[in-house]
Amino acid sequence: MKTDAEFWNRAAEKYAAKPVSNVAAFERKKEITRALLAPDQTLFEHGCGTGSLALELAPHVAHVHAMDISAEMIRIARGKAEAQDVDNVTFHVGTLEGGGVPLAPGEADGVAAFNILHLVEDRAGALRALFGLLAPGGFFVSSTACLGETWMPLPALIGVLRLVGRAPRVWSFDKATLRREMEEAGFVDVTEHDVGADAMTAFVVAAKPG
Repeated sequence: MKTDAEFWNRAAEKYAAKPVSNVAAFERKKEITRALLAPDQTLFEHGCGTGSLALELAPHVAHVHAMDISAEMIRIARGKAEAQDVDNVTFHVGTLEGGGVPLAPGEADGVAAFNILHLVEDRAGALRALFGLLAPGGFFVSSTACLGETWMPLPALIGVLRLVGRAPRVWSFDKATLRREMEEAGFVDVTEHDVGADAMTAFVVAAKPG
């Protein structure tokens, strides 16, 4: 995990400046997510990066707690919040398994996990932890790169890039595996939405039973 944090710390400035690759798909993801929100809710974002999503969703909830492994990502995110005068987002450095989670079990009305689950070694454990953070009836929304959906040798290429410090660790699995792991963690109504993204992207909304 230390190596992952170091990689994202080095990449933070470049990551912050990188434009969204598929704007229409990202807008659709945000539209679906916003429809789940309410003014009295507490939202937790796992793997918030430089905070763009948390800051866009903040006007629609009472508070957002957003967490990332990278201190540099969080530094940039806090700067954005200050520049935008957003006072209902709190950014945290931490990991689900290593500490730093700002909420107790059952305190989140919703959990967002965009572009993070394919970077997590213990994905099943992460899903159980996120499920535990949710209040009964809470929602889970995620966007995940499922490299097992492509015939291209992307995992091997990423492995080579990682050897020279140009890529993080990435795990390969397909959409069916991700769905199964979500259901095994306890989520119900697991639904994939077509947002116009590439075939590898699984944009999924699920719920914790009420």
